[in-house]
Amino acid sequence: MQLKRVVITGLGAITPIGNTVQDYWANLLLGVSGAGPITRFDTTKFRTKFACEVKGFDPLNFFERKEVKRFDRYAQFAMVAAAEAVADAGLAADSIDKNKVGVIWSSGIGGLEIFEEEITYFAKGDGTPRFNPFFIPKMIANIAAGHISMKFGFKGASYAPVAACASSSIALAHAFDLIRLGKGNVFVTGGSEAPITAGGVGGFNSMKAMSERNDSPETASRPYDKDRDGFVMGEGGGAIILEELEHAIARGAKIYGEVVGTSMTSDAYHLTAPDPNGHGVIRMMQEVLEEAQMAPEDIDYINTHGTSTPLGDNAELKAITAVFGEAAYKMNISATKSMTGHLLGGAGAIEAIAGVLSIVNGIIPPTINHFTDDPEIDSRLNLTFNTPQKREVNAVLSNTFGFGGHNAGVILKKYNA
Repeated sequence: MQLKRVVITGLGAITPIGNTVQDYWANLLLGVSGAGPITRFDTTKFRTKFACEVKGFDPLNFFERKEVKRFDRYAQFAMVAAAEAVADAGLAADSIDKNKVGVIWSSGIGGLEIFEEEITYFAKGDGTPRFNPFFIPKMIANIAAGHISMKFGFKGASYAPVAACASSSIALAHAFDLIRLGKGNVFVTGGSEAPITAGGVGGFNSMKAMSERNDSPETASRPYDKDRDGFVMGEGGGAIILEELEHAIARGAKIYGEVVGTSMTSDAYHLTAPDPNGHGVIRMMQEVLEEAQMAPEDIDYINTHGTSTPLGDNAELKAITAVFGEAAYKMNISATKSMTGHLLGGAGAIEAIAGVLSIVNGIIPPTINHFTDDPEIDSRLNLTFNTPQKREVNAVLSNTFGFGGHNAGVILKKYNA
């Protein structure tokens, strides 16, 4: 069986540094930090009082009031990003066979906000179960995929793979495989998250996973810096339209690039910590290169998981040098979470979009907030500190990892007919 080629024909994003793809990309290149004091709940008694919130978002600008009541914030982000991508790809046309268009949309957590609201309301009551009838449909992690499919009438496969912070990369990988196998012509894929709640922030604080640099939120996410102290929570989502090449050509779609390889592995090591030897990540990167039929020197840019945690950053870079050898010193590496914060299940999608746009525009977005070199990090690596760098970009590897030891990688490539 001849596997089909898969191209990218549409993009959509709502992020802490831009509520459209255009604004998101512009602010990545400007090195804008999305971090600031949390506005969504009272943080007086919390150790971390800041996050990367989406700015200026009013759901009533996108949905009818009755619709807003049916969508958790994570699903609102999903719908907004997906609508931008669908419009960008021109998928609303009547000529599209919607039976062959699917939706694979991820969230690491799902409707955390509605869950907290409903359980808090119940706990404060007299034990009488007075729950909102939309409670369960708003909470479940697959419902965003369902809402997207219903809005646009897409009747292909629709579901939500969940693997913590690797979720949306895995969604992209699933869509890629289904198209290659001829099980659909087009997929709307990506992920979204809305974890900036009392439970979300308090839970990660209890794990000591997040930065507590409350005096300087905008510099708190500092991947690879000696003084990094944890990740910064983010919210939002990213949508990517994947399409079978001949289908895209036949309808005259613009093509941003091509997906040529994906890989998923497990550390099988620890609940939250990375394998210090990087075995799972090393194998993931070896396998994604093999599937893409590419050599280490063919990769121009790696958008790393790079969350700004003391253990995770070093482990990933050591794995990169183990796989890429001397080629690691000739490529660019950057961690765009330094600007967006960590969107958890939505991270892989917005970072893949950054990779696509680096190919299209020939420029690498920076890792901001670098102040002090970490002596444990190989100084020969080009970590694209603080300033974007122009270069021809033919291929990008996007890495994402999740609690539970889930590793996922996607290789994006410049499209050549």
